[in-house]
Amino acid sequence: MTDGLDGYGQLYAELNAAWAIAKKDMAIYYLKPNIIVSGALFPLFMFLAFAAGNSAGPSVMIPGLIAITILFSASSIEPVSIPIERRMKTFDRLISAPISLHAVVLGESLSGFLYSMGIALVPLIAGMLIFGTPIISVAPLFAGIILTSFCFATMGTLFAAYPTESPGDIMSMLNLVRLPLIFISGVFIPIESIPSIGQGAAYFSPLTYGNDLIQAAYHGHTHFNPLLDIAILCIFILIFQVFANQLYKRWNE
Repeated sequence: MTDGLDGYGQLYAELNAAWAIAKKDMAIYYLKPNIIVSGALFPLFMFLAFAAGNSAGPSVMIPGLIAITILFSASSIEPVSIPIERRMKTFDRLISAPISLHAVVLGESLSGFLYSMGIALVPLIAGMLIFGTPIISVAPLFAGIILTSFCFATMGTLFAAYPTESPGDIMSMLNLVRLPLIFISGVFIPIESIPSIGQGAAYFSPLTYGNDLIQAAYHGHTHFNPLLDIAILCIFILIFQVFANQLYKRWNE
């Protein structure tokens, strides 16, 4: 019984530490110009570039805008915050604190997750109020936004494990992954219309499954079973969390 209580106490302490890390990032980095540009303005400009001359209606374009907004906003906090803290030597103190790497990775991921959730509300509300875009089913919308946000926030934390003090180094590597995901994940081009090699690659993109859930909320149908979308997003989150823990342990010993 005592071991069980100690276990709950340790879990509570770890979650408290993760929340403290997330609050610290929220207070310091949310209004950084490079985070605003990469997390909010860049996906907007990309959406406008795709929407120009596109005959598809708002009900088709708004879900895609939500998906790419989540992709960029969720993965933008950690690649900026962690290199800056390495430069200021505060990240070394964080790593050496009496908390586990799991709490550090979770806390950093939470900051990106919460930022993304807030930014995703902008196109969501704009779609409803400005374009009158109807939402057929709320459940897949919430599941898609929540799981996709946390998935890409964890991916941002994973990339930020690279031991550099320059945010640009990590952003360069991250964009090599983020930009292709837009074109293979059915965001603006249906998966069926992508060349066969792209269709095969789509199965390995978490954005494919997040976008599928969000599209289901607006159209009522999915490319995959919604439960499969949810399960695979959870698997991606677990994989990113595990790999992030391993990389932080390896590069900060």
